[in-house]
Amino acid sequence: MNEKPDKHKMRIAVVDDHALVREGLNMVLLNNGFALVDQYSEASGLVSKLDTGQSYDIYIIDLELTDLDGFVLMEMIRARDSAARIIVSTVHDEIWTLRKLLARDVNAIIYKSGGGDEIITAIDEIIKGNYYYCDAVHKALESAVDNSRHPSERELEVLYQIAQGKTSREIAASMFVSDNTIEAHRKALFSKLGAVNVADLIVKAISKGYLKNNGIAR
Repeated sequence: MNEKPDKHKMRIAVVDDHALVREGLNMVLLNNGFALVDQYSEASGLVSKLDTGQSYDIYIIDLELTDLDGFVLMEMIRARDSAARIIVSTVHDEIWTLRKLLARDVNAIIYKSGGGDEIITAIDEIIKGNYYYCDAVHKALESAVDNSRHPSERELEVLYQIAQGKTSREIAASMFVSDNTIEAHRKALFSKLGAVNVADLIVKAISKGYLKNNGIAR
């Protein structure tokens, strides 16, 4: 049986450009036994730290940062720490944002409007090896149509480019993969979204929240 990690020894990174949010999270964490908390007002500060060899047990990040998109930051974190466990703390409750987070296998999603104890619940669940999505996230997903089969991150990238009107060859060139790989992703998208042609694929992607009705949900 795996030993439960010692909270006092766990290192946690909090990345948010609002000082009050960072301080609030820091206070909640300290009051619940997490003694090693580093705060970052910008993504670049965390990335620079990771480049020195530092890693964290938990990363708590916002999606909107002054210097870098939160989704890009997630990719950069995982490129440097493949075992990274990431909690997204956000105000964004749009279904396409939630879909995107699920496709990126985020460990937990909580809303900033929730109670302070929710971050502790999320961490406790992650420590147990579980995922945690707050009640509001569950309700949003349950109200969406067919949320059982999510396109993967790579499939979403192909979907975004299909929506831009690009051909399979153009998409393959932009992603540095073969035409056959893109065709496989296209087939998976048609299957998961139950589409019969590209127009139907786009309509269903919008209805399921993978694309915005006025553009790409990125």
